[in-house]
Amino acid sequence: MIFIDLTLFRCPVPLVKVKLALKPMRDGEQLHILLSDSGSRRDVPQYLKKQGHVVQELRNDVSLLALMITKVDLSQG
Repeated sequence: MIFIDLTLFRCPVPLVKVKLALKPMRDGEQLHILLSDSGSRRDVPQYLKKQGHVVQELRNDVSLLALMITKVDLSQG
């Protein structure tokens, strides 16, 4: 599992960093991320779900969104 704290960054940096982190990962590997920026809290989960990855919300409150992403490699099947 890879962990990335993205709470210090504002949109679109967290989305770019998530894309870069997912690229070398294998199917089924997990990425745990923390987001605080309102734009990123909206855009990152939307993007991940649209790409077909499994997104589990671990925490969602006023200050923080914590997600566990399981990579799904759709190109393999």
